[in-house]
Amino acid sequence: MSIDDLTWTVLQPRENRWSGLGQRPVIAWFTGLSGAGKSTIANAADRALTVAGRHTMVLDGDNLRSGLNRDLGFSTQDRNENVRRAAETAALMAEAGLVCIVSLISPLRAERETARRIAGDIPFLEVFVSTPLPVCEARDPKGLYRRARAGQVKDFTGISAPYEPPIDPDLTLATQGCTAAESAGPLVAEILGLSAWTTVREGPRGP
Repeated sequence: MSIDDLTWTVLQPRENRWSGLGQRPVIAWFTGLSGAGKSTIANAADRALTVAGRHTMVLDGDNLRSGLNRDLGFSTQDRNENVRRAAETAALMAEAGLVCIVSLISPLRAERETARRIAGDIPFLEVFVSTPLPVCEARDPKGLYRRARAGQVKDFTGISAPYEPPIDPDLTLATQGCTAAESAGPLVAEILGLSAWTTVREGPRGP
C-alpha cells in the first residue's frame, strides 16, 4: 500500500468549528537563535490572548522534541522533518479554529517557507525574534553556547550550524530593554485583528 491508495476524507465545514469558538485561526511562527526569547515571548502572547478570550495553543520546540519528535536528531534531514511535523500539527490545530503559536529555531528559510505552504490559506505570521548572537550567547540560559564553543555540542545553530534570518518577516520583535509582555504586544495586537470572527467562505484544505 502507498500514499496514492489513500483518499482524503471530507469532514464538516471548518467554518462550523470556527464559529463555535467565535474566532478565526492564525498560525504565528517564531524563529530566532537559541536564547533569543522565543519561548518567553510566545508564552506571554499566549497568556495575553487567553485573557482576551482567544483559544490558543503553543507548540514549543523543546516540548515537541520531548514527545512527538523525540525520534529526531539534529541532522539537516531531521531538522527539516522537525519543522514539517510542527507545521502539520499547527495546521491541524488551525483547522480546529485555534490560534497556534509555534516556537522553533527553524534556522533555514526553506524550512519556514515549507511551514507557510503547509498552512495553506490560514493566516501565517513569520515572527522574527531578532536578538543578536552576542546577546543570546551572554544569556545562555541552558549553557548550550558554552558547550558548543567547547566542542561538546555538535551542529549548534549560530555556532557550528547556520542560521538564516528572515528577509521579510511579518513581524520583528525586539527583546533588549523590554519585558516579555512588551515584546509580545505587537504580535498580540496583530493576532487579535486577524482572529476576530467574521463570516468567511469555506475553502477545504486538500491533501
